[in-house]
Amino acid sequence: MRSSLDSLSADALASLACMEGTYEPIVETRTVEPRPSLLGERWPGYLLAGVVAASAYGLAYGIRTWIPISAAILAIAVGLAVRNLLPLPESIVAGCNRIIKRIIPLAIVLTGAGLNLKHMAEIGLPAFCVIVLCMTIAIATAYYLGRALGLGHKVAMLIGAGTGICGNSAIVAVAPLIEAEDEDLVLSIGTVNLFGLLAMLACPMLAGTLGLGDEGFGVWAGTSIHAVPQVVAAGFAYSADAGTLATLVKLMRVALLAPLVFVLALIYARHHAVPEKGGSRFIVRYARLVPWFVWGFVLMATMSTLGLIPTLQFEPMEFLGRGASQVSLQSAMTGAGKLLLTLAMAAIGLEVNIRLLVGVSGRAVVTGLLSTLALMAASFWMIRLMIS
Repeated sequence: MRSSLDSLSADALASLACMEGTYEPIVETRTVEPRPSLLGERWPGYLLAGVVAASAYGLAYGIRTWIPISAAILAIAVGLAVRNLLPLPESIVAGCNRIIKRIIPLAIVLTGAGLNLKHMAEIGLPAFCVIVLCMTIAIATAYYLGRALGLGHKVAMLIGAGTGICGNSAIVAVAPLIEAEDEDLVLSIGTVNLFGLLAMLACPMLAGTLGLGDEGFGVWAGTSIHAVPQVVAAGFAYSADAGTLATLVKLMRVALLAPLVFVLALIYARHHAVPEKGGSRFIVRYARLVPWFVWGFVLMATMSTLGLIPTLQFEPMEFLGRGASQVSLQSAMTGAGKLLLTLAMAAIGLEVNIRLLVGVSGRAVVTGLLSTLALMAASFWMIRLMIS
């Protein structure tokens, strides 16, 4: 049985499956044809992403008195403009893809250094209830509304999984298990990326009008926005506390992909025999059900809570005329996480081909829009009821 991922072009995968950037496939297809390495050709992408990130910091500094907006949000906006207004070679797209896959997990781990789990314990159970209920509502809304609009049940399920759980990670994990076709995959990824991007930009602007504080916005962003980097960018665009909490809530949401995929993977593996020699073989990667950066984030947050992240003390430097100085590793790590996040956002913007995102069918767009609005509304209502 051929995977729905096999025949997608490299451009389609690079443009549509870039907003997450942290996913290692749980179900993958092995073929005898090796893929060529672009390692030696990626440096233009690294360079351009760095230039875009630096430009975003300059813009954020220049307009801070008129529009206080984070450099991460500006980085993705500038990257989108460059990607879709200028012809970019494959080497830049390949370099940006590499940045996303390597930098976002590290940025998330470093973000954990700014979290105190004692504070999270106060809202842990209510936040978890909000996550589970919102996930259920998003999946059910996408599936049943999609079917009512005449959308295929596979693409409706994929849109629901991407909206309710964790964007492209959920879509790519679930697609082979329900034997989704190429069109289903492209439609669902394009739809979820489009509305995840819009939610990332809209949520920080709506939060003030809705009267959400740092805690409420962190839970709202973590439960409403689709992909991990989108949540992190929106959270830190609001405040540092909101960003840290949003990241934790989102990672709790990502972890819920594990039980869903585990059940589907068992069913799939049981009903599909290994083909004859020379064909393709589906392999279930159970160790990848929960991404490694989730554990790294939890470990860093635990060290922060227990006060195990040290502060470095430097002896006086008499020849410089300076006394003893201290450097907080906790502050340094959280600051480095923000820098890496901005770089990753620049790379994401440079990868997204808007023409492919707006090219999805009207029924998929309506399904994605309604399920996203239902998710945001349900999350806001439950936050008001259970947390605020």
